[in-house]
Order: sequence, then C-alpha cells, then structure tokens
Amino acid sequence: MSDTNFEENSIERCRILGVLDDGVASLGHAARAHLQQAQLVIGGARTLQLFAQQIHPRAQQRDLTGALSRVPEWIRAAQAAGQRVVVLATGDPLCHGIAAYLASRLCIEAIEVLPNVSTLQLACARLGLPWQDMKFSSVHSKDAGDWVAGSDPGHGLYALLRDIRQHDRLAVLTSPDNTPDRIARMLVTEGLADDFEMAVAERLCQPEERVVSGLSIAAAASIPFADPNVVLLWRTTLRAPQVLFGLPDASFEQRHPEKGLITKNEVRAVSLARMQLRADSVVWDIGAGSGSVGLEAARLCRQGHVYAIEKNADDSAIVQRNRMAMGISNHTLVHGKAPEGLPAWADPDAVFIGGSGGELAGLIALILQRLKPGGWLVMNFVTLENLGTAVETLKTLGAAWDVLQLQASRSKPILHMNRMAAENPVWIVCAQAAGATPAGAEHA
Repeated sequence: MSDTNFEENSIERCRILGVLDDGVASLGHAARAHLQQAQLVIGGARTLQLFAQQIHPRAQQRDLTGALSRVPEWIRAAQAAGQRVVVLATGDPLCHGIAAYLASRLCIEAIEVLPNVSTLQLACARLGLPWQDMKFSSVHSKDAGDWVAGSDPGHGLYALLRDIRQHDRLAVLTSPDNTPDRIARMLVTEGLADDFEMAVAERLCQPEERVVSGLSIAAAASIPFADPNVVLLWRTTLRAPQVLFGLPDASFEQRHPEKGLITKNEVRAVSLARMQLRADSVVWDIGAGSGSVGLEAARLCRQGHVYAIEKNADDSAIVQRNRMAMGISNHTLVHGKAPEGLPAWADPDAVFIGGSGGELAGLIALILQRLKPGGWLVMNFVTLENLGTAVETLKTLGAAWDVLQLQASRSKPILHMNRMAAENPVWIVCAQAAGATPAGAEHA
C-alpha cells in the first residue's frame, strides 16, 4: 500500500463508515479511500480484523469493545494532532448505531457519516418484506438477563417489549447475549407466544449466511442461533381496538366472595384526571387493591411506568392476573406494605393512594418529598378519620391541597321500573408539594 497522502494534515472530520461482513466489497469508492488513508481506525475487534488488508500498516488501531465511552476522547485527541480518523460501524451507523452517540458528544461538524445498508434492511430484503412500516428496535447492548414479568425500565429488554406491545411488525438488532431465543422466551412469559411469528437472519453477507423463517415463538425459545443475527417479528393475530380511558369495573377481576377492593369507575375516572398524566409519566399506586387505577394509568402512560404495592397476597395475585389479561408490561407490582420498597422506585410524576395500611401521615410526607416538580398526589378516602389525618398532615407540611366529595348513584331495576342506588361517598384529596408550580401552568 502506498504512503501517498499519509502524512499529517490539517484537522478534518472523523469519517464514520458503515460496513458489512462481506468486507471491502461493501464499501464505495469514497469510503474505501477514507479507510486506506486513515491514520487512526476505531472499530470492534472483529471488524478491524475483517478490514485488516485495507488499513494502512502505519495506521493506529483501537478496539472499541467495552470502551465506547472513551471513543469521543480518542477522536478529539487524534483530530487535535491533525490525524485522519475513521470509525468502522456495522450497517447504517445512524440506525441504532454509534453515529448518534458520537454526534451527541462531539460537535456535528466534527463527524461525517458514510452509511451502508442496515442489516435490518438486509434481513427484510432476504425475505421480501417491505420495511417502511416496521418498528426498528435494538437490544444490541450488555447482557440483560432473561426477562422477568413486571421488570422495571432498568431491564435491557424493557424497551423492546414496549415496542412489541405497540407494533405489529418489528426488526430487532440482537447481541451475543440478548439472543433470538431470549426474545422468544420473553414473549412466552408475557403470554404473546401465539400472537407472533419470528424469522432470524444469521451471519448476513458471510459465506455461512442463513435465514430461518416462519418460526413459532415456542420453538424459537429453545433454538440457538449463530451470531451475529437479526430478528424479524410479525403479528399473526389481529389486535382488537382498545378503550383508552374509563374501563368498566367488570374489566377487572376482583376478590370474591369477600368484598372486592376496586376503585369504582366514576371515582377512578376523576382520580386519573386529577393525576394530570402524560404519555411518559412515572406513577405510584399505593394500596393497589385489584390494580384498577394503576393498570389504567399504565395504559394511558405508554411511554412511562407504574410502580404498585399491595399488602394482601390474594389481591396481589389478582393484580398480576389483571395485568396479564390486559396485556400490560409497563407495570411493576410489589407484594408488601408501603413504604417498603418505595426507596428503589423512580421519582413519580403522580401518586395514587387507595390504601395506606395505617401509615398515611408518613406516606404523605415521603411522597411530597419525592414528587417531581408539578407532580400530583391523589388520595381516595371513605372514612372521616383518614380524611382528617390527610388534611391535617397536608396543612402541617404546607402543601397545596383541595378536597372533592364524589357521590355517584347508579340505576338499578325494580320490578318493571328503575331506581337510583347510591354508591358510598368518596373524598378525593389532591395535593402538591409546597411551592410547586401546577403542571401545565407555564403554558397557561
């Protein structure tokens, strides 16, 4: 290889090259020239080895495996020294790739992206599937471990499951740890095994390339696949349109023959409205009962998460069954008595208290400390004693608060006519921490 143009030059952009596993054949003329003239080449160990013949013998090479956070500084130092820098990235570096990461840490003028075809596009092409309406997702990250029902957003498969709940066709970048069989087992755990089929494209653009299509989820859950690979998922059963708000009480399983613990439809609707939920809200549901408030909040906050706690074992089991029956994944339940477990939860945008287990005053104080700015605490009471405790505690803490008494009556048949039967009156107490700006007030 010639030494032409390999001398140090003025600072120029770092070139991020999209590459595929057929090596130099995947590169256009401009990308090949940048690689051959680079003085620093950054990439994964396997990619550096694949392009070894195109990298100048005098060029420095850096393996980014396990060192992603150091890459921006490597680039800055090389550019400051007047070196030409190339980063090798699989497929399209802007499709769940390194380019967005580097752009956010270096000024956009410091990089230039020369994209290739995404491996997700390649997998679709192998099967003749149009990809313009697919959801592209990625679990190409550290080992997430197998999915456990009710896991919180910290789990590495959480975002993928959220995407699966919301989309009918998906293309997924995997990793050596977060494999197709692990994804399939997650679908089995969440009761989605019969709703999807899977295809796996292994070692694309390599001599050992293989595409396995039409796999049942149950079968894929126990099959090892060669790495690297990508997964395609498509829904085989139609989803019924979902009611977004105001689910009837009968939608929820309740404890029988004992009195079911459920926040009735009318009270639930007002309580959820007062919580001022957004699509990405973090919600706490304390004293979950049958889970109705928290589960309906989870449906409304599809980009958020609900943390719930219930001390009664039978009711906890009912909440879990209601969660599965409603197809909800962004909901974590703790079987215990508040404030047990609350320190580990993310700070909330809204909190609902349906039962306090005798810890009401302490819970109010804790919640007002943890609420995000503008967040709301909403409480339901049916006894004068709990209402009094709540109001006195809020006064002592200097919180902003108000009380609504809700009295609903429902029609019931009597002989050949109908009468109105009163439900128990409920007090809805809403509060914000002292000095809080009501959510949305800045836009008023």
